[in-house]
Amino acid sequence: MIPAFTVQAQDGAARLGRVTTSHGVIDTPAFMPVGTYGTVKAMTPEELEALGAQIILGNTFHLMLRPGSEIIAAHGGLHAFMHWHGPILTDSGGFQVFSLKSLRRIAEEGVQFRSPIDGHEVLLTPENSMEMQLALRSDIAMALDDCTEHPATEAQAQLSMERSMRWAQRSHTRYYRAADAPPPGGLFGIVQGGLHASLRLASLEALLRLEWPGLAIGGLAVGESEEERLGVLETLIPHMPHTRPRYLMGVGRPEDILAAVVRGVDLFDCVMPTRHARNGHLFTASGVINIRNSAFATDLAPIDAACECYTCRNFSRAYLRHLDRCNEILGARLNTIHNLHFYISLMRELRGAIAAGRVAEWGRTFLASRS
Repeated sequence: MIPAFTVQAQDGAARLGRVTTSHGVIDTPAFMPVGTYGTVKAMTPEELEALGAQIILGNTFHLMLRPGSEIIAAHGGLHAFMHWHGPILTDSGGFQVFSLKSLRRIAEEGVQFRSPIDGHEVLLTPENSMEMQLALRSDIAMALDDCTEHPATEAQAQLSMERSMRWAQRSHTRYYRAADAPPPGGLFGIVQGGLHASLRLASLEALLRLEWPGLAIGGLAVGESEEERLGVLETLIPHMPHTRPRYLMGVGRPEDILAAVVRGVDLFDCVMPTRHARNGHLFTASGVINIRNSAFATDLAPIDAACECYTCRNFSRAYLRHLDRCNEILGARLNTIHNLHFYISLMRELRGAIAAGRVAEWGRTFLASRS
């Protein structure tokens, strides 16, 4: 089933929407917990569902390297393999290859790289990225893109963007014509072009020559300043189709999510809440705390007195610090539950503010509490 999107309310540029897939609905704006290897680290699917997660992200690159498409396909796809019954979005692998700068070589055919697992040579192309995502049977697949380096000259960004657009055409052709049966979901295109407004608009124009049920904004959260990132969003989003969801890839600070939502972005993903949890950094209404700080050794309060998550209802900062110092697995689990609860609640509150027509007021209060 190709995902369908409806806008239910709007407050300024911020949109309240709903994406309908064959595995359920996603209320937007939404945050997608990252399940790189077919698991959101430290969490069971039932715990994610209880937190209110409606969609998770799986990583094509890592799942292609292990366990491979055959064993996942034998289970009937990624949903059954990982026992998650809701929607799944799969990344194409482009960003992961981008991060392997010293191990990769980009050519028109695709990207040749050495596996970070065992060093063997792998070729990732638009065609085999689509074949892998079709085997995963994700609800939303992503076209393979060439994630532009930062910083990049306009000439460098143009070469990278134009390659991404050629790969987008090949991805689209392979995804929708790979088999006689309809694809399991829909394929999103990715806008590239670095920090150059004319290239971003040219990328969008090229993508819109094809039908995509949604569009992503890639090539950000790679080292640019907040001002530069917002400049790209303010240039690009007014030209993006109103009737399709907009996905800002890899941006995850709560403040950055808020800034993107008020500019019209609908979907987000980032490893930040789960990675921060494993490193003792916990999100609260007033900012991030480091549970490893010695000040919490005798602190009997919860992480956040205003939080209603399982962790905050049952455990103190002192206990969580103790678990972290002892390297107990339970500490990582409890921290992850809390951080994901914070992010999912943030999106729920944002949706409520948009529905009530007061997202600007809500945003000001949120930012003031963290200053």
